[in-house]
Amino acid sequence: MAPEIEQWKDECYGEELRERILEFAEGGWESIPEGERKKWFSLFKHWGVFHQRDGQESYFMMRLQNAGGVLRPGQLRAIGEVARDYATGPVENPEFGNGFLDLTTRQSIQLHWLKLEDIPEIWEKLEGVGVSSRSSGGDSMRNMAGCPVAGRDKEEFIDSRDLLERLNSDLREDDSLADLPRKFNVSVTGCREGCAQDSINDIGLEPAEKNGTKGYNVRVGGGLGGRQPREARPLDVFVTEEEAYDVVRGFVSLYQEHGERENRQKSRSRFFVDDWGVEEIRETLQNDYVDFDLRTAGADLREEYTYNAGTCRGGDHVGVHEQKNGEYYVGLSVPVGRLRAKEAIAIANCASEYGSGEVRLSRRQNPLIMDVPEEDLDPLLAEPVLETHSPEPHPFQRGSIACTGTEFCPLALTETKARLARTIRWLRENCELPEDVADIHIHYSGCTADCGQALTADIGLQGMRARKDGQMVEALDIGVGGGIGEDPSFIEWVHQRVPADEAPLVIKKLVEGYAAHRTPGQSFREWVDATGIETLVELAEPEESSYEDPWMYDAKGSWYPFAEGESPAPTTADGTPLSADD
Repeated sequence: MAPEIEQWKDECYGEELRERILEFAEGGWESIPEGERKKWFSLFKHWGVFHQRDGQESYFMMRLQNAGGVLRPGQLRAIGEVARDYATGPVENPEFGNGFLDLTTRQSIQLHWLKLEDIPEIWEKLEGVGVSSRSSGGDSMRNMAGCPVAGRDKEEFIDSRDLLERLNSDLREDDSLADLPRKFNVSVTGCREGCAQDSINDIGLEPAEKNGTKGYNVRVGGGLGGRQPREARPLDVFVTEEEAYDVVRGFVSLYQEHGERENRQKSRSRFFVDDWGVEEIRETLQNDYVDFDLRTAGADLREEYTYNAGTCRGGDHVGVHEQKNGEYYVGLSVPVGRLRAKEAIAIANCASEYGSGEVRLSRRQNPLIMDVPEEDLDPLLAEPVLETHSPEPHPFQRGSIACTGTEFCPLALTETKARLARTIRWLRENCELPEDVADIHIHYSGCTADCGQALTADIGLQGMRARKDGQMVEALDIGVGGGIGEDPSFIEWVHQRVPADEAPLVIKKLVEGYAAHRTPGQSFREWVDATGIETLVELAEPEESSYEDPWMYDAKGSWYPFAEGESPAPTTADGTPLSADD
């Protein structure tokens, strides 16, 4: 028997679902029948509207979509104003206050603490500047990932912007393809850095050349999560710019028609590729889904990939970089991916005053201010918001990524963003790095779904629970040696279920061991490979240190990790608590 969600999607999805959300918004939280909330909250996700978690009833998160991370002039300002005016909750976050937005690892944005009654006004505000939340959640194609400097990069091999836009408008927004077995990630890398991370996407196009023609090689079935990661496998197909859309559409259609729907634990395309194999997939695409001859793969550029590749070459677009038109882009660092609303508006203002107004987002949760004339660089770099989000950040800040965690996510086991921000400060104060190390990639996911991409990090953290001194505490599994590039690899676990207050010292020992014993120019992943996991286990034994963790005990059990007392939720549109006795 098909899971409930498959039945629900048959009843209401796509544009019809939007109308139901508007109806519920008009009636408010109480208009959603209590016995149907599980159903509607599952369906709402297709329009990027996510109910938060237990204890936060009547509050929602909204995820946006912007193909390739591109925010056109005016869009970031509008998003920042929505965060300022609507994304405020009943309690402040101790690190970030109230009214903020989260940058995601798929180059998009999430807003929290939204009221259902405000969704129509928020949509009107965002859609008025061309920003949509459609298909940013649920069993559909998610935000199309690409190089954030496509069309501007001096060294890019092929400009992927037109292809990404077509995939976004003609494929992702096609209602006939809205109902997939599970979520589906598409990426297009046209650059030499590998910014779109093709190896962890359901289908990834990477730059290639065949017989003097530029195009893409195709990989399928990549993904993280559930401790069952897969590197996307080569399909042995080369496509030109003109052919690429049809092949992507063909694989999406094949997965939609034949992907697993009975067992959602096995519904992701990586398991579909496991079952079918790339040879049968290629043959079926040729016979049933494309009307041109598929060519074998061309020469690829993966040996040049630097983006999160586990190398010392950088490639994350942070800093000041010249564009191919002689102007510059300035990549800012946003540690753990969280921006206060006023900071987002300030960055948008800087983009308008000193550049073209366009801002782009990278998969490392960072914004880029585009198209800055050389004479405007110094005034831009002197802006106050760049002191907080510097283009020359400390290595620990530059490499930090965190998912939402228990602050809002019902799946997470631990708090993430505030903890990693606190850990970064402690590491800066207590740990020395070699001068030639620009960043250490520390990624933190609150659970094994791995939204923070911990499995691909230099040092990956995943939230767990453990007992310490007879009490249940928040804990972390700690692994090392991940990276995405010419030779993608996932982390190997060094220690598991480490109490959260002992984890920073484990990280410190690993980094100091790297600093003391690396050869000149050796990356962290290379050092891990050369040293061996058994040695690292002994080197980085968990123990307490001067680091103190204030969120050890109640982040999962409380309605909000940073609040005491009872939850005020559910509330009315103006935040007035609703009586549970009515």
